[in-house]
Amino acid sequence: MKLLFDQNLSFKLCGRLNDLFPDSSQVQLVGLAQVDDLVIWEHAKANGFVIVTQDSDFADRAGLYGAPPKVIWLRCGNQQTAFIEALLRANGERILEFENEPETGCLELY
Repeated sequence: MKLLFDQNLSFKLCGRLNDLFPDSSQVQLVGLAQVDDLVIWEHAKANGFVIVTQDSDFADRAGLYGAPPKVIWLRCGNQQTAFIEALLRANGERILEFENEPETGCLELY
């Protein structure tokens, strides 16, 4: 599973989580820092990414259009990168299960 971290999340998560989610990236690293959410959505869909965000916009889009791409919505507020890493690691098994649930488009983590 490849994660695509939204603009509001650090690119450092890619390296820190490489053991669980290899080939993950961040929107700035793929040249999508200042684009509309639809462009990010289409990039994720075309390249097999799961979007990880703290914004409700992608969760709303997943509810309207379904997957792919799938969305992991972090509902923990602004936190340091180490906290986000720990949250994703603690939910690693659940995230991998989420990938195989065709009827679920958004996973909310608190």
